[in-house]
Amino acid sequence: MENRFNLIDEAWIPVADHGQVSLRQVFSTADYRSLGGNPVQKIALLKLLLAIAQSAVTPANESEWQDLGSEGLAQRCLAYLDHWHERFYLYGDKPFLQMPAIAAARVQPFGAVLPEVSTGNTTVLSQVQIQRQLNDAEKALLLLTLMSFASSGKKADNSVVLTPGYMGKRNNKGKPSTGRAGPSVAYMGLLHSFLLGERLQQSIWLNLFTVKQIKQVNIYPAGIGKAPWEQMPEGEDCPVAQQLRQSLIGRLIPLCRFCLLATEGLHYSEGIAHPGYKEGVVDPSTAVKNSGKEPKALWVDPEKRPWRELTALLGFFEQNSSQGFQSFQLLCGLERARDVTETFAIWSGGLRVSSNAGEQYVSGNDDFVESQIWLHSQILGQLWFTQLKVEMDALDTLAKNLYGRVMGFNKEQMVDGTKLAARTTQLFWQLCERDFQTLVENCEQTDDAAIQRRKLRKRFAAYVQQAYDQFCPRETARQLDAWAKCRPNNSKYLKQEA
Repeated sequence: MENRFNLIDEAWIPVADHGQVSLRQVFSTADYRSLGGNPVQKIALLKLLLAIAQSAVTPANESEWQDLGSEGLAQRCLAYLDHWHERFYLYGDKPFLQMPAIAAARVQPFGAVLPEVSTGNTTVLSQVQIQRQLNDAEKALLLLTLMSFASSGKKADNSVVLTPGYMGKRNNKGKPSTGRAGPSVAYMGLLHSFLLGERLQQSIWLNLFTVKQIKQVNIYPAGIGKAPWEQMPEGEDCPVAQQLRQSLIGRLIPLCRFCLLATEGLHYSEGIAHPGYKEGVVDPSTAVKNSGKEPKALWVDPEKRPWRELTALLGFFEQNSSQGFQSFQLLCGLERARDVTETFAIWSGGLRVSSNAGEQYVSGNDDFVESQIWLHSQILGQLWFTQLKVEMDALDTLAKNLYGRVMGFNKEQMVDGTKLAARTTQLFWQLCERDFQTLVENCEQTDDAAIQRRKLRKRFAAYVQQAYDQFCPRETARQLDAWAKCRPNNSKYLKQEA
């Protein structure tokens, strides 16, 4: 097949306010604000851009990183892409991130590996879930996403093994096993977090690791590593695959699936089996707590949007930070972002999935989630974080009290109020979300900020009453009696030091 559709020159990357652009445009146009697409696509694309940046230039330390700057990084990336131009063709003798040797694996239609598409006997609820033909730009984006976020299950044809004697694609009976979940999704869908600047090139620069930081993280024995488009593995456990399994770039572009594009779909089999967070190896953008008997990860939860995890993600502000969740991407980048920018954002997102008998799928309440919170560098610090934690703990107390009050109201009616209580608290958090950015901006220790926090507390208390009134009617005498008896009392919350 002829070499065509080069990802450096062709438009395929969704960018906010600009549509699709090429890799060259990403690094040559400074006014792009942020990536587009769904949260999983944004994560996969940013990981690709970071892998290109780390391959082009990895500063030795913070001083070299600061001297490089976002413009200098973009220029080095453009030179790198020019050098490796021949390796970014989607089709040809060396197709991008594809394994021609996997052509013996059966072909899966594109819809079968897209989590939002209904295939087989799955009910179609909206037009978005209908399987359709993909153009080359969409195929490139799907291929990149599958490298990190492939779902586990039988769709992967593990009867084809490229490394002689490799048993990782066999079960205990020696038969082909089901494909493992991608390292960026794991069991239920890992939550990923990155630092964002005001422009896309600045975001790439802020998330770039130095050689010193990679050594300090101490979970990538092979260091930075070599990008897979420079040298693709020959099999699941060849020397190149082993190097990718132990390097930072191998984690950014994990090659957890061996794919080859076909006319109506793609040849699809399990690729490199990366260790998970329980083995001590993680994507730098995920958050894991290692203080218990076994590591615990922060998972995507559509009923608890990522902004509510901000205090967990920034737990390193506290003196006992080793006891909380650690995200290397934030831990290594937040101090530098505070030094070189006036404002920056923490973006968090991912996809929640369900599992049954080794098969992963999107069902029920599973969904994409994302949140973006802007921070002012001059107010960040332990005092700011302590105040934010106080406010978030108080909101949690309000939500729990509201849940109990709604349960009590329904108990008075002699009905089960579990679902209604959950929906009420969910509405409360949805109402709070619109004011969370304002709360973050007013957690500094000044009189003006304290006045704003008192105003916000009145607003949050009103949201409690609004949610309670919506789900606890008072149309009959019996309802009115129960409504008055169980109505939330927020006086303690309002009297507390704000």
